[in-house]
Amino acid sequence: MDDLILRLENIYKSYPNSPAPVLNGISLSVAQGQFVTLLGSSGCGKTTTLRIISGLDAPDRGRVILAGQDMSHVPPNARDVNTVFQSYALFPHMTVEQNVGYSLRLRRLPKAEIRQRVREALAMVQLEGFEKRRPSQLSGGQSQRVALARSIISHPRLLLLDEPLSALDYQLRQQMQQELKRLQKQLGISFIYITHDREEALNMSDVIAVMRDGAFEQVGTPEEVFDSPRTSYVAKFVGGANILHCHVERVEGQIAWFQNAQGSGAFSTRGHSFSPGQNATLAIRPDQAQAEKDFDKSAPGLVGTVKEKSFAGGVLRVAAELSGGQTFVCSRQGIDWDLAPGDQIKISWAPEQACPVDWEALDEKEN
Repeated sequence: MDDLILRLENIYKSYPNSPAPVLNGISLSVAQGQFVTLLGSSGCGKTTTLRIISGLDAPDRGRVILAGQDMSHVPPNARDVNTVFQSYALFPHMTVEQNVGYSLRLRRLPKAEIRQRVREALAMVQLEGFEKRRPSQLSGGQSQRVALARSIISHPRLLLLDEPLSALDYQLRQQMQQELKRLQKQLGISFIYITHDREEALNMSDVIAVMRDGAFEQVGTPEEVFDSPRTSYVAKFVGGANILHCHVERVEGQIAWFQNAQGSGAFSTRGHSFSPGQNATLAIRPDQAQAEKDFDKSAPGLVGTVKEKSFAGGVLRVAAELSGGQTFVCSRQGIDWDLAPGDQIKISWAPEQACPVDWEALDEKEN
């Protein structure tokens, strides 16, 4: 496609002291102007992927196609790609103006042009008037904005961001999320952003690529990976979902009914084919489950005992123990929920709120 700015084609990467490949045949396409997030836990291969895109590392196999050209073994300074690092990497002896204009001075552009472009870049990140300050005189958020201005001043085709907000406090991180998204839309540059924070990924991205053990578990829009996870890993990592294994009893149109040791219930097949007698794995997010203390024993649902009740960030969470020892978490907004540790409850949900997962390969680690 002509609008693709980046294609990763079957990229493999190993290191001498690594028992397994760091990247295991990943492929990804990034369109012009997209905000793509690589989301995963530490050690999943996010930073290695960024280093290969930037040219700091070379793939063992596979190709990196930038703007239609194979750049797999082209050095970083010959790629139209810039990186914003977690540590900001500002020169402490230089002023803000000198830091931002550094790459233009290396290219020996006219001083008047450098001054003009520095002013424009600082205006984009809302740091007018900070030109003469040094990094030691800046807050964390201001330092991050300077690092962004330095990265965008040369108008790269692609901007890579390596967990750039992780050192900021929660409120400033939320503010910078909005600023990054605004800036990305204003510039029209493709961003590839890496994080282990699902909230950042969901709030900012056009596309999320969920990584695990050097591979992509799922690539899709925030809505797709949150509401329609393909695997139990994605369901838990992105949506904090409960994972339930069950046995299909009957199928009525797009609704399948199940039974297991914890109880019974139903789920939407979501276009998949299920048959009576088949095993299924379901993901149910805590906010999609209801818990009742006064319940009809004959009604569908899972019976459990409340073990813990906690409140954080405007959300009340109840953890219940099902038969066999599995924990099932339910949540709701607010602080009022007439449940307490020791209460026996029934947990239920609407069929469309239970998502069948693990369709491509049942992950034995999750069982």
